[in-house]
Order: sequence, then structure tokens, then C-alpha cells
Amino acid sequence: MEFEALKKETVLLNPLKNMERRSIPSEIRKDPLTGRTARICHFMKLSWPKPDFEKMTAGTETNCPFCAERIFEVTPHFPPEIIPEGRLTLDDMVLFPNLAPYDCLSAVATLGARHYIPMTEITADLIGRGFSLAMSFFRRVRDLKHHEAVYYLVNWNYMPVSGSSLIHPHLQVFSSASAPNIMVEELIAAKRYQDQNGSNYWEDLIQSETNSGERFLGKTGRTTWLSAYAPFGVAGDVLGVVEGAASTLDLTNQDLFDIGLGLTRAMAAYDDMGIYSFNLNFFTGAETDEFTRFHILFSPRTFFNPALGTPDIGALRNLYNETLCMAYPEDIAGVLKPYFE
Repeated sequence: MEFEALKKETVLLNPLKNMERRSIPSEIRKDPLTGRTARICHFMKLSWPKPDFEKMTAGTETNCPFCAERIFEVTPHFPPEIIPEGRLTLDDMVLFPNLAPYDCLSAVATLGARHYIPMTEITADLIGRGFSLAMSFFRRVRDLKHHEAVYYLVNWNYMPVSGSSLIHPHLQVFSSASAPNIMVEELIAAKRYQDQNGSNYWEDLIQSETNSGERFLGKTGRTTWLSAYAPFGVAGDVLGVVEGAASTLDLTNQDLFDIGLGLTRAMAAYDDMGIYSFNLNFFTGAETDEFTRFHILFSPRTFFNPALGTPDIGALRNLYNETLCMAYPEDIAGVLKPYFE
């Protein structure tokens, strides 16, 4: 397992100290699996100001389509050949077709009737039940032998900073034969790694990171949690790898709760830093892809400038797909680890 980093240095003359020479370090890291690069730079304290949440969310429930008084009136049905009853429900959670679909089998799943849930009040049980509702949808389309029932994916954009257009918490749930770009890169690289090394990359990664301890955070059940070596997010990423599970449908109900528990710990840590928004994605192989392991990526989202609403994704990430992290992942791990103990 190679963790490559190209260390760089910028020298400038500091006008605040009589043009004294100043050296600023940075790194370009390579993801150990795909070789994708991430820049570690702009080092800063892991602390952000929080907004007035009451002001931010006030009135947003007035026309919310996911609230209990509207959801069964304004959300669509699946055709009977897909879901005969039109929608799926679990307690007060509802899954229905996405009006802005990502793919042929594209759904939205609400995480209950409560309109606004602060990040620290999202429980492992809530997450586990939300994922369980998604799994019900995945099993339905698998049993249909639908041609798009190959990769079973969940995305979660929590709060507007993450790209969510609604405050009401919900998941994007879809099944597709067309894997997203980064997932394709990972699957190709994981297959190549196994062919070349005779072992599973993700199992080797878990062993290596557990032994070094630099970015290892802890375990919940079969899921090992790490601070990602080459993160996507400006405040790092939390990576959870489920041992023994190659695809989404290999997850047990206990796995779903254990994943939820780990996510609540990451949420608590980032909330204490002042970050209150995140993206979350499932990464999975097809059911026959034994060379990979199911993993989940939790990536906190924030503003570069909260006063101006400046997003944390600019030209470098948007057009080059070159990611930027404003702290060393090892330092981020040091902040996160106590929450996982």
C-alpha cells in the first residue's frame, strides 16, 4: 500500500513583517487506489461560524412537498410494473419517484415527517431505517430483473450548502447499470489491484490504516472508519468500509445501523467544528464483483466565505476535478478520533 505525496513549498515576502521571507508548505497527494490527486494546502484552524438556524429554516415548511400534510398529494407514483402500490413507506418515511430523475430507476426517500432535523439530532436509528427503506426499493427492482438493477446507490445532500434544494431531510435513491465516474475508476483500479497483488485492495487498506493509526478512527460492527488520505472535501472526508460486503445488497440490517452509528459520530465531530452540512455517497460493486468492498464516503461541506455565501467548490474542483483540503487529513483524524472511541 503506497501513500504518495509530492511536497511543495511557496516562498513569498510578507508585507506585514517588513517583507520578511515566508515559506508555506503544501502537498499533492495521490489516492492509493486510483492515483487521483488532491491538494493539501491553505492550512487553517478547523473552526467555522454557524448561522442562525431558526432564521435559515423559518417558513421553509410552508410549501414543503415532503411534509406530512402534502407528501401523499403532490409526490408521484411508480408505475405498477415497478412498485404496484405506487410508493414505499416505512413508519413515517416515504419513497417515491424522483421528478428530476438521475436515471431510469430514480427515487427520493424522506427521512420522516419532521421538517428540519439539526445534524446532532440525526440518530443511528433514523439513518438505519432510511437506508433500510432504500434497500427495500433495491430488492424490488432486483427481483424484477430490471436491466438497470446493477449498482444500487444512495446520495445524501444535507442542508443547502451541500446542494440540497430543500431543508426537509431526504435521500436520493437510484439503481443504475451506468456507474458514476469516480466509482468506475475505483472499480477498474480495484480489479487491477487484485489481479496484480492477489488480494483485495480495500481489505489491504483497512489493515494498513489500522496498523499505522495515522488516519484510523474506529470501528462500528463490520465498518472501519478512516480519515481519507486524499479527500474530496475542504475539511477532509470520513470513509467507512464494510468488511465482507462487495455490494449494497450484501449489507445486513445490523450493518445499516452500524453505518448510521459511525455517521452520527462524524456528524457530532464536524458540528463541533461549526460545519453543519455534508454530502454522502454509497460506493458499491455489482453483486458479482468480489474484488471490491462496499464503502461510504461522508464529505462535510462549508463556505469559503460565509458572509458572501462563497461555496467550497471552485474552478479547480469543478472543471479540473482536482480536490482541495485545507488541513492535513492526519490532523483532521486527530480531531475526529475521540468521537469514535
